[in-house]
Amino acid sequence: MDLQLHDRTVIVTAGSKGLGKASAVEFAREGANVVIASRDAGHLEQAKADIASLTGKEALTVQADVSRKEDTARVIRAAVGWTGRLDVLVTNAGGPPGGGFDQFGDDAWEAAFQQNLMSVVRLIREALPHMRLQGGGRIVNLTSVSVKQPIPDLILSNVFRAGVYALTKSLSAELGKDAILVNTVGPGCIETDRIRELDSRAAEQTGSTEEQVRSRLAAQIPLGRYGTAEEFAKTIVYLGSFANTYVTGQAVLVDGGMVRAL
Repeated sequence: MDLQLHDRTVIVTAGSKGLGKASAVEFAREGANVVIASRDAGHLEQAKADIASLTGKEALTVQADVSRKEDTARVIRAAVGWTGRLDVLVTNAGGPPGGGFDQFGDDAWEAAFQQNLMSVVRLIREALPHMRLQGGGRIVNLTSVSVKQPIPDLILSNVFRAGVYALTKSLSAELGKDAILVNTVGPGCIETDRIRELDSRAAEQTGSTEEQVRSRLAAQIPLGRYGTAEEFAKTIVYLGSFANTYVTGQAVLVDGGMVRAL
């Protein structure tokens, strides 16, 4: 299948490691010009080298904190300044800390709001004029399976990831006339640093080993294992491609069938 991504410009935020990096690699493999943004300069340079090694494509790197309004605008400007266009926006940010409702005060709620919801709002706001100018685009928001089924002990993530899905659904109705398709993709148990961090936390809380935690979770997944970042990225790339002409406003879970909600 031709994904019609050759020479398209794609932004992936939090693109220097994990799911973001895997997605950036897959876009580059399809011939896209990829811009990756991250707070960590060292991780960015390593990701750039890895993308070049794996795909033969040079990525543009932008050191930025997407929870900051000025940084979101700078990421979009850098991409458009590099190639003169913007076709695909993949919004992504690290997850907020784990914990229950009683553990967090206003500062933690505000930080999660800025990082996981307002970053998406601002990135899309900055991207839309460029997509409209060229007659269309694709937006893919990375969230979590919690948009369908809240995850215990992740109150901050549950709330703001659901907010991103509500934004996605609302924008799909508003932007259809502009040929801009908007979707969200929620990872389940995918092999990343974030999942290892959550497994470690669960092990401490239950007096189990991390391997026991992983085994219990894997047993709840119909496919019987954690997924890989590369498997996840393939869904991102299809939804962000121009082969996708009729899927918009959807929350797609990449979870091996773990979530039982309809």
